[in-house]
Amino acid sequence: MTWRAKFWWGVAGVSVLVNAGGAVYALRYGEWMHGGAHVAMLALTLFLVKLLRHRAVATVEEREQPVMPEDVRMQQLQQSVDAIAIEVERIGEAQRFSAKLQAQQSEPSAERR
Repeated sequence: MTWRAKFWWGVAGVSVLVNAGGAVYALRYGEWMHGGAHVAMLALTLFLVKLLRHRAVATVEEREQPVMPEDVRMQQLQQSVDAIAIEVERIGEAQRFSAKLQAQQSEPSAERR
């Protein structure tokens, strides 16, 4: 865990403790508005903690996905380039064949003369 994460988890913990204690204290002495403000802040803090915890778990799961070694990636890239080269050669051969057929059809044949 990074120092930033530790810092914000600490801030969240202190906020929960202060607001929970403040709510109990204020409500015990009948200060309903004061106690309600602490309860609202406590609820907001707990909601944010839950939201951020869910994000942190999702981020960790994304990082745990296996990363392919460089050799495997290079081999896959080479195979892809080879497949593309074969297809380009096939397209070129088909175009040469079509051009040859068109040239033969456009020439007057010796038999017609």
